[in-house]
Amino acid sequence: MVNLTINGKSISVPEGTTIIEAAKAAGIRIPSLCYMKGINEIGACRVCLVEVEGARGLVTSCTTKVSEGMVVRTNSPAAKEARKAVVELIISNHPYDCLKCVRSGKCELQQLANDMGIREISYEGEKSHHEQDKSTFSIVRDPDKCVLCRRCVAVCAKVQGVGAVNTQGRGFGTVVAPEFELPMNSTSCAMCGQCVLVCPTGALTERDSTGEVWRAINDPVKHVVVQTAPAVRVALGEEFGMEPGSLVTGKMVAALRRLGFDKVFDTDFTADLTIIEEGTELLHRALSGGKLPMITSCSPGWIKYCEHYYGDRLDHLSTCKSPQQMFGALAKTYYAQKAGIDPKSIFSVSVMPCTAKKFECERPEMVSSGYKDVDAVLTTRELARMIRESGLDLNELEPEEYDAPFGISTGAAVIFGATGGVMEAALRTVYEIVTGTDLGSNLDFVDVRGMEGIKQMSVKLPENLAAPYDKLSGLELKFAVAHTLKNASQVMDMVRSDTAPWHFIEVMACPGGCIGGGGQPIGTDYDRRVMRIEGTYAADKSLKMRKSHDNPAVRELYNDYLIEPLGHKSHELLHTHYEDRGRV
Repeated sequence: MVNLTINGKSISVPEGTTIIEAAKAAGIRIPSLCYMKGINEIGACRVCLVEVEGARGLVTSCTTKVSEGMVVRTNSPAAKEARKAVVELIISNHPYDCLKCVRSGKCELQQLANDMGIREISYEGEKSHHEQDKSTFSIVRDPDKCVLCRRCVAVCAKVQGVGAVNTQGRGFGTVVAPEFELPMNSTSCAMCGQCVLVCPTGALTERDSTGEVWRAINDPVKHVVVQTAPAVRVALGEEFGMEPGSLVTGKMVAALRRLGFDKVFDTDFTADLTIIEEGTELLHRALSGGKLPMITSCSPGWIKYCEHYYGDRLDHLSTCKSPQQMFGALAKTYYAQKAGIDPKSIFSVSVMPCTAKKFECERPEMVSSGYKDVDAVLTTRELARMIRESGLDLNELEPEEYDAPFGISTGAAVIFGATGGVMEAALRTVYEIVTGTDLGSNLDFVDVRGMEGIKQMSVKLPENLAAPYDKLSGLELKFAVAHTLKNASQVMDMVRSDTAPWHFIEVMACPGGCIGGGGQPIGTDYDRRVMRIEGTYAADKSLKMRKSHDNPAVRELYNDYLIEPLGHKSHELLHTHYEDRGRV
């Protein structure tokens, strides 16, 4: 332990601790724009300057480690004046359009200026200017709002292992952009949106779809249906002052009805459907000598990453569409037929925790219904904006139920939102189908839960299984779960080298899974992810049905329309293919 004094307070912290973390431990906040513990500790913004007794000048607290007897003053006149000057300089090269910026009220630069009492800018001069990059369906890059904090660079390289953006140019012309300042859609960006979550300003945002959705809602010819992803219900409340992980399912449904959606459905329904299709596909591969390990295909950021970096291993991916796209296909076929509605008039909207979902719905192969399966995707943040725009207070709304038939779901579907959730849901169903036994209350496969980057578990099947599963008798099924693309690459390197010991692999692009998706509320960090995961499993526990194959609405769908898993109709509507995009 190292003993030091900060603002007159004596504290002890472990050796190697930085001043900014030592101050935090003492309840003292040192402002910063670029700092992210363990990810971005480069002192780029200079906002965290502090005074250290005996030092030749002010030091950056995020890069300076404590030493025995160190005396630190975080709010000395010199430190405060320097920090204020730094922020003023940053603002002097920043657009003055806060009132129309999507990050207004949640902008860290704006908050710093307010906290420091900045009312005038002493520095005037030329402003740098770069064109906005609106080339992708998912993310908009506005370099004029960039403060060169490099958080996006760090999270893309160190957490996701992609490196789609970096600093380009020098001096006043420095810009954070893809290599050679290419448009984003020309790169191997996975569209995961983790860069958006960590950006302190409005330099990186999701592509806004609220206007398109409002126009559809106000079009009397359109029948507008909406689906909500599992992870949205444990995060939306944060936008209205609730604790992370607060379950707001019923309130969210009520809000969506008041916004004007004709039907409010649950993506959890097609999550259950995904488990039936994907589980059947896994068993078919295991019994027929198909390509193993099979890898989940629910995360569009992961799929795009795989297409770029592991295009030679696409045959390992499940052919199942994601629950979002399965819903879209069924909305314009099964639902249209059941409700007697012309599918041409159906406008299908999804509310997702994910920016990559916007890219996914625009994939040219996602038209198996004869129409675009999903017409528009809203992030959790966009839905919150629409709710506020309508003058609704989520806290005050009485909970309401989803509409049938796509509003019935199970706990297995809810846990899709957390890393390991798809695997656990699949295990609940596959084990019962293969063994013909009821798991009873033993439904919690805890080995695939938690925030560890790569998790593994195995299940030993009983001897003397009945046909057609007798070939699997006594087999030890092995599973792996990975979240973040950097962790996924470790798993895929083993797949590529034919050293992967597993039968089934779940991959989620974002830290923590969908609960930490790029479309979730700004401020998403490790603690919030953990709280959302806890809310997810609490929701699962609270439901009477917790196994996908017990969903009566899914059974009815097969009886009335699809006939059987992996059947002709299922392949036509619920399955797809992927392409080797090459690395850019």
